[in-house]
Amino acid sequence: MVDTAVKPATPDSDTPAQRAVAAAASGEPTAPGASSAPAAPASVDVEWLGRYLLGTWADARLQARATTARPELQRIEGQTLADHRQRVFEQLHLLVEEGSVNRAFPKRLGGHDDHGGNIAGFEELVIADPSLQIKSGVQWGLFGAAVLHLGTEYHHDTFLPAIMSLEVPGAFAMTETGHGSDVAAIGTTATYDPETEQFVIDTPFRGAWKDYLGNAAVHGTAAVLFAQLITQGVNHGVHAFYVPIRDVDGAFLPGVGGEDDGLKGGLNGIDNGRLHFTDVRVPRRNLLNRYGDVTPAGEYSSPIESPGRRFFTMLGTLVQGRVSLDGASTAAAKIALTIAITYGSQRRQFTAASETNEEVLLDYQKHQSRLLPLLATTYAASFSHEVLLTTFDGVFSGAHDSDTDRQDLETLAAALKPLSTWHALDTLQEAREACGGAGFLAENRLTSLRADLDVYATFEGDNHVLLQLVAKRLLTDYSRKFAKADVGVLARYAVTQAAGRAVDGAGLRRLAQNVSDRGSLARSVGQLRSSAVQRALLTDRVETMVAQVAGRLRPANKASKKRAAELFNQNQNAMIDAARAHAELLQWEAFTDALGDIADPGTKTVMTWLRDLFGLGLIEKHAAWYLINGRLSPTRAQAVSAYIERLTSRLRPHALDLVTAFGYGPEHVRAPIASGAEAERQNEARDYYAAQRASGTAPVEEKAVKKSKR
Repeated sequence: MVDTAVKPATPDSDTPAQRAVAAAASGEPTAPGASSAPAAPASVDVEWLGRYLLGTWADARLQARATTARPELQRIEGQTLADHRQRVFEQLHLLVEEGSVNRAFPKRLGGHDDHGGNIAGFEELVIADPSLQIKSGVQWGLFGAAVLHLGTEYHHDTFLPAIMSLEVPGAFAMTETGHGSDVAAIGTTATYDPETEQFVIDTPFRGAWKDYLGNAAVHGTAAVLFAQLITQGVNHGVHAFYVPIRDVDGAFLPGVGGEDDGLKGGLNGIDNGRLHFTDVRVPRRNLLNRYGDVTPAGEYSSPIESPGRRFFTMLGTLVQGRVSLDGASTAAAKIALTIAITYGSQRRQFTAASETNEEVLLDYQKHQSRLLPLLATTYAASFSHEVLLTTFDGVFSGAHDSDTDRQDLETLAAALKPLSTWHALDTLQEAREACGGAGFLAENRLTSLRADLDVYATFEGDNHVLLQLVAKRLLTDYSRKFAKADVGVLARYAVTQAAGRAVDGAGLRRLAQNVSDRGSLARSVGQLRSSAVQRALLTDRVETMVAQVAGRLRPANKASKKRAAELFNQNQNAMIDAARAHAELLQWEAFTDALGDIADPGTKTVMTWLRDLFGLGLIEKHAAWYLINGRLSPTRAQAVSAYIERLTSRLRPHALDLVTAFGYGPEHVRAPIASGAEAERQNEARDYYAAQRASGTAPVEEKAVKKSKR
């Protein structure tokens, strides 16, 4: 049989270029004959790093992890649709009994007014079962939170106690079959009837049916429904209403109908369904009226005069869904890497460097390059999530609750949620493949986690739509002119403002070009290790991309609305690319800021390597852009890839420590291949063959016999 394994890299195979990179990476002198004392070996203070990763709301996370460790709250693989749904619904009652669902609700109603701690604990539920996390999010993070944030004291006192206790399971009826992320265009109407002081709810056509709603198919008895509020012949835009949908026996109330969405690609512990309404009447006071109200006579009023700003303010109060998905996706990536790196540290395959002993998978360069960059990105996502969660808590606690603060929060959430959800999917898939056939077994969780998290990329706003929102904010510098998201206004503002946002890249260009193609590779690496250089490269890319889009939108300055829309559409891809680059920069900055909190020299060294792997990985991913735009010389671009290989090799001895610091025990990971069973099997096999060789009973290999006869 031909040995097709990728051999582990050895010092003897290093090229001169690789040796130059190694010298620069280690700080060793590169001049012939130079010498220096060897640096102390790097190490990770796992206990300290684990505490640090728990973040500001460590107690809430630890409490949630204790909860997810309980078998009765964990997923059972292979359950039927009905059994999985029922199990998750029963698990919600267990959460109520623990009191862990009340953190965000008012103290006067038995809550804790702890918004950051609520999200920190909630996102950890993904470890038990993503269906449990999302169904509890539907009940308390969407249905309950809508009443809390869009309603007033009457609604809090009337509806929240039963929502908190799960006496009233509820749905969050925003999405429609015909209008997913385009909430402003939903077709459901709520028309006010002053004679009865009631709103009449209708879904006038099939595309206006509320769809994909958790709790709608079986368990929900009420819903917070979003509809176009119409009174005195005027449409005042989307507002939220508390609407009962089922009686105590589970039958639909008059005028309400629905369907079960049935089996899905994942998250089958949630009873997603569709709802439709025909002449369904609710009292006037069921309008959640924090941002808009109607008098008994039908007069509309709002504390926010602008309809566009009012709409975005109402939706902004529900940003916690995006915040929690960012954290939950990062947690899932941590579990995936814990499984894959643990397995890769134990599983042996092919005798590459020995005649008898097989190599550990993680010692192969390719295995390192598959998993360790994902580990670096997971750390970056974890640090940036802490920034997002702290920002969220500042807004919702009232400590930092200006319009600017809320806009910053919305943009930050819209930037980070796409990156973390996509990263989780990539990580789960790569981890599955890195574990071979064992990773495909349901018992090792990677396939089911991958299926469940698939929809996270479109939950709470399609990722590309969210990045488009970020791009608009970048172009407008959070200008209020974009409250209506009018593409004509967008284009005209970009023409006048983007020039001021573009950086003068001349100095950076000179810095990149000063190292010629014939220059020192080691010197190039030394430059790239600088956080200032990494920051400059990442920042310049964002601001240049924004300026380029603005320039292409310039003709829209005097164009018709139709032509302006055409120009916007023609540049949509470039806008989204710029927004993604901006989000990557935010993650890099969060990682770099976290390095400043590390005192232990060994931990700081390893974490700096990990940050460099993340930052240079971004530069390598976008190397074509940097080369085309003159930000990198070919020599420096070559140095990026070479240094990344050296970094993965340097980080390999610390990989297990870095996933151990995530803080998830066997009761959380629940994957047999990461339980130590693989190490036992490998040791048993090695001991067996070693005993054969020692006793002289090992059979002689055929090729050895043939060689002896020559």
